[in-house]
Amino acid sequence: MALSPQWLDELRARVTLSSVIMRTEKLQRAGREWKACCPFHAEKTPSFTVNDEKGFYHCFGCGAHGDVIRWMTDQRGLAFMDAVKELAAQAGMEVPAPDPRAAQVAEQRAGLVDVTEAAQGWFAGNLASADGAAARAYLATRGFDAHTVQRFGFGYAPADRQALKRALGAFDESALQEAGLRIAVDDKEPYDRFRDRLMLPIHDARGRVIAFGGRILAPDKTDAPKYLNSPDTPLFDKGRTLYNLHRAAPVARQSGRVVVVEGYMDVIALAAAGIDEAVAPLGTALTERQIERLWRMVDAPVLCFDGDNAGQRAAQRAIGRALPLLRPGKSLAIVRLPAGLDPDDLIRQQGRAALDALLAAPASLIHTLWAFECDAQPLLTPEDKAGLKERLLAQVDAIQHPDIKALYRRELLERFSAFAFPPRPPREWPPRGGKPGTWQRGVARPPVPSPAHAAALGRAAGGGLRDHLESAVFAGLLRFPDQIMRHEAALGRLASRDPQAARVIDYLLDRVETLEPEAALPISADDSPVAHPDDSHFPFLRQGTDPDYARTVLAEAVALLVERPALEAAMEVATARFAADPEGALAEQARLRQRKLEIERRIGQMASNHAAAAAQEHGAEQAAQAGSGI
Repeated sequence: MALSPQWLDELRARVTLSSVIMRTEKLQRAGREWKACCPFHAEKTPSFTVNDEKGFYHCFGCGAHGDVIRWMTDQRGLAFMDAVKELAAQAGMEVPAPDPRAAQVAEQRAGLVDVTEAAQGWFAGNLASADGAAARAYLATRGFDAHTVQRFGFGYAPADRQALKRALGAFDESALQEAGLRIAVDDKEPYDRFRDRLMLPIHDARGRVIAFGGRILAPDKTDAPKYLNSPDTPLFDKGRTLYNLHRAAPVARQSGRVVVVEGYMDVIALAAAGIDEAVAPLGTALTERQIERLWRMVDAPVLCFDGDNAGQRAAQRAIGRALPLLRPGKSLAIVRLPAGLDPDDLIRQQGRAALDALLAAPASLIHTLWAFECDAQPLLTPEDKAGLKERLLAQVDAIQHPDIKALYRRELLERFSAFAFPPRPPREWPPRGGKPGTWQRGVARPPVPSPAHAAALGRAAGGGLRDHLESAVFAGLLRFPDQIMRHEAALGRLASRDPQAARVIDYLLDRVETLEPEAALPISADDSPVAHPDDSHFPFLRQGTDPDYARTVLAEAVALLVERPALEAAMEVATARFAADPEGALAEQARLRQRKLEIERRIGQMASNHAAAAAQEHGAEQAAQAGSGI
């Protein structure tokens, strides 16, 4: 079985070398590396080092050197394929099936690297020639110094359609075409793909030249693309490759940050300004495979796309592709540049400090998702707002991880509720023009209603609700209307989860301004969506209960009522995650059931405590009578 170099590179990238060696050797941290006494020869002073960034171990004593596969074969004594299979199982990769052509393909790719490396040397030489004057002038307008030009390997492709063929005559025409450097159309003579363009080499993760990008120099060629990349070849897969990854990855591991920009010119502009951990996709929107590559470096790559409409659409597409891949600890951060500016423009106009400030405070993925959907269409009518909710939930449905999906759904719905149902303005009691009273929001209390008034209020508080607690709480709020606005925030949370309760809560908030103590109810019981419960075992419904005590118990009842649907929602989340995390789900379900039992027990105690207090008072009265001889 022959394995491709790309597949083996992927395997090495997915397995941390030090974690494999630590299974049998005791490693000690030494700066950015690990050290230990060499397992290949006897020594007392450690000379064996492990470098995770470069992916190799080395002994300065005996010269032992290799990567994670070599460690498995030399130290563990495994056969090559056995080592590969064990590492692949650890990395979650599937070993390719045997392919008789694999060896031939691997040899072919190695030959193509020779072609692309030779082409890069030729392009770079052309830049310094007389033909490269226009390319050098363009680089000067971008402000790239000689160090940047050399570091990124700028070159020039002449306008001659056969110039590359003549320069690389040592290679077969078929190899030049397969490397993406030449184009054959029907029976016409093949010609060079890149002509009269400023050239940039594209490298793989190991730093080998695998493709090219070219920027047009002639401003009058409006029929040609401004930027032209190599096509997909046996070496180059644009959906997997990130420009500048081989330079950015070591820096990103040190800084804990990687910045994703739209194109390679943006990468180079950031590097010229001193920001070296930047990468870019190559002519496509950020793909799922590129996102996974970014997550191997950092937990939350920063997307920094242009501030124009195209840049924002690219960011939206990247978010859409990331949502199904989200998992604990892995996300995206997004920087929205000022309208019409790319990173290079921002640095030129406002300096690096302006870009640093934006990169230091990126928006979260969920915040950006909310902002994009809010900006997608006008939000003027109820139908517009309902459309926003529908779009948000459609985005949430794309998330595969059950816990993240539930959390996104909850937070986005909370944001939607706060937007679509903003808090009501503070209400006064009594309403302007009414009788002067002693109660204002959250401070004083109105007089206790008359018995007739309390009975009318009671008839308005209970029909059609889920259970006795709801009807009792709403009856208690109507009996003590000063508590309605005091508990407005908690009632709003209940309304967002219980549509039936929301109807009653809206009624309470709307009518609190019209309720006047010591007067007949200004609305008929038939006009109310609720009715009085059958009994009044809760203290806040009993006549004669101390008003302060009644309000205290009512506040606790409101809190319990609001907590119950939250517990039910949490139980649904725990059930949904059962397949992925059965032990965690069972533990969470047990905790939630226990809390639910505590709530029900406390509800029962509200009545039993009141009854016990009454019995105690009655017993004390009897004892007093007996003591007096009555």
